[in-house]
Amino acid sequence: MLSEYALSLAVWLPIVGGVAVLATGDDRRANLARQLSLAFALLTFVVTLPLYTDFNAGTHAMQFVEDHAWIDAFKIRYRLGVDGISLLLVLLTSFSTVIVIISAWQVIEKKVAQYFAAFLIMEGLMIGVFSALDGVLFYVLWEAMLVPMFLIIGLWGGPNRVYATIKFFLYTFLGSVMMLVAIIYLYNRSGSFDILAWHDLKLGLSAQTLLFLAFFAAFAVKVPMWPVHTWLPDAHVEAPTGGSVILAAIMLKMGAYGFLRFSLPILPDASHHLAWFMIALSLIAVVYIGFVALVQEDMKKLIAYSSIAHMGFVTLGFFIFNAQGIEGGIAQMLSHGFISGAMFLCVGVLYDRLHSRMIKDYGGVANRMPVFASFMMLFAMANAGLPGTSGFVGEFLVILGAFQVNIWYAVAAATTLVFGAAYTLWMIKRVLFGEVANSHVAELKDSTPRENLFLVLLAAMVLLMGLWPYPFLDVMHASVAHLVQQIAVSKL
Repeated sequence: MLSEYALSLAVWLPIVGGVAVLATGDDRRANLARQLSLAFALLTFVVTLPLYTDFNAGTHAMQFVEDHAWIDAFKIRYRLGVDGISLLLVLLTSFSTVIVIISAWQVIEKKVAQYFAAFLIMEGLMIGVFSALDGVLFYVLWEAMLVPMFLIIGLWGGPNRVYATIKFFLYTFLGSVMMLVAIIYLYNRSGSFDILAWHDLKLGLSAQTLLFLAFFAAFAVKVPMWPVHTWLPDAHVEAPTGGSVILAAIMLKMGAYGFLRFSLPILPDASHHLAWFMIALSLIAVVYIGFVALVQEDMKKLIAYSSIAHMGFVTLGFFIFNAQGIEGGIAQMLSHGFISGAMFLCVGVLYDRLHSRMIKDYGGVANRMPVFASFMMLFAMANAGLPGTSGFVGEFLVILGAFQVNIWYAVAAATTLVFGAAYTLWMIKRVLFGEVANSHVAELKDSTPRENLFLVLLAAMVLLMGLWPYPFLDVMHASVAHLVQQIAVSKL
């Protein structure tokens, strides 16, 4: 029974948990809200583990499928399922939510129940997005997920949180309207909202191109791709630490996932026709945004621009249309989830002590916080793509795949290793090393056991994926091979 309803449990358990946490009331019962939130987050993570242990990696077919009538008049169904691509993203979501709740345990002191409830509800909605096999269900969950993040940034964010929140909402919502138009068109052509049925739909090149651009409007904003990336640095800078972690670790992956689930298999001819466009935007993100990151003075903003550059690597891998590139892109999505989340948490640890994110306000932190500095250095090296860390795996595969298509794509993509090392080490050198810069840094105390807990968990995943990528790559082989076959077959 657990196997039959595993996905529904993963979707609805955190949502029910969020409502239960809200019911704890005001801040007089804040500890109860924290304990209840952690219990539901851990339970959701436990529920998602059998999805991996019982997963059959030898087939590309959807597994743990649930299919129930929802709105019969329009043939809209409550249909869930995962393959080797979406499975890993579901696990990343449940893991990251546990980390966020631990990290905010003592940091959030006002509206505690509402804060944790927002993350739990958002977790369920995000797992639903990665599991949805019905177009309307996907769209409803995709849009509903904006509301908790809107509240998280708007209520617990920085001084310019209202501006950042409205910008974030408008960018993502307006892009998604075009996706809704595309979904309705596909329904009119196929008579169904079944996403897998759309994979077999015959469409002309003009129709495919227009549909591709409609989906692009939604997915490119969410990734975010250049030039529709400008909402992300503002959102990251103003968001509380937990909001930045989920934004970087999970929400950016939804745009990339959309390309894999919709654009590539449904619109293969348009994907080939516009591949030059996608590759150009991806390489601009890798190279140009790398330069932009180099001049940032705010640690959060630097890491935000780093995220844009790394996600450019992801979309590049998808649109070179070979297994190495696509698997590298997915591996980069997972790795970026661990690394960017860890980097934002490290900034959060420092901010909780000095209430500043500016690089100039630090210096010599390693002298006062050696344990914390060791973790931050590891994550910085992973961000730069050091072999032996998860950051290297995806980048290596994408560059390998790019070489098979065009050597200049590979050369341009490989510059991210140089830029990544440059802006990351620029920040690390000024923040961690040298003499103690001021009296505020001299008063710092090393990371607490609670902080060490979430840093150890993330460090373990970064090293596990870097040293032994097989458990992550094996489950996606069959699904990626099937996707490559779908891309190669014309739908004209």
